[in-house]
Amino acid sequence: MSYGVSAALQGAVYQKLAADTALGALVGAAIYDRPPSGALPPTYVSLGPEDVRNRADKDGYGALHMFTVSVVTEAAGFQSAKEVAAAISDCLVDADLTLSRGRLVYLNFDRAVARRVGKGETRRIDLKFRARVEDN
Repeated sequence: MSYGVSAALQGAVYQKLAADTALGALVGAAIYDRPPSGALPPTYVSLGPEDVRNRADKDGYGALHMFTVSVVTEAAGFQSAKEVAAAISDCLVDADLTLSRGRLVYLNFDRAVARRVGKGETRRIDLKFRARVEDN
């Protein structure tokens, strides 16, 4: 196994999301690896947790990265959050990402969880993706 491609994958995912015009029309530049301190925009995207599993084989090192991209909004209802989530999914599914280390084999949508947070004023959708990478 190699965890060496993790930073390269995260950087490529972030760059892909930040460059997407459809997503940008919905959230502007509010795409974060770590949300900034202080006031946050009413809707933003945050790169979240990651779980990585060994996928090495006789041909070389590899890993399966299961990572989360979250949509957080104060907008009433789930409609606007779902529009942002759809733009993220459209942007990332089967994306041809160039990594600074290693190679992306595939990037697929796995599942999503939509929920109210706290007293119900905030909506959150956690999109889970699976990325298979090689590090040869």
